[in-house]
Amino acid sequence: MVGRTISHYRILEKLGTGGMGVVYKAEDLELGRFIALKFLPEQFARDPQATERFRREARAASALNHPNICTIYEIGEVNGQYFLAMELSRRANTSRPRGWQCSGTG
Repeated sequence: MVGRTISHYRILEKLGTGGMGVVYKAEDLELGRFIALKFLPEQFARDPQATERFRREARAASALNHPNICTIYEIGEVNGQYFLAMELSRRANTSRPRGWQCSGTG
């Protein structure tokens, strides 16, 4: 995935993996900012229940405003790959690569 462009996001590096997705640092080529892109794993992308859970997660997170919850910018799908575009914040957190983090990495 690193080096690919999905929609208008260029994927720069992998940040983490969780039960419901893989998160990458990406550049929004339209707005010129860094974001986090969370992708639903392929095995779940073919499961209607899993894709609906992924959408529910995005809707629930987008309704919240809290310093420890990333802002959701977009939910999308390109060629069967479902993704969330979300805020990428840099905080002092040694458990995340190079200090980048987002609560949506699980």
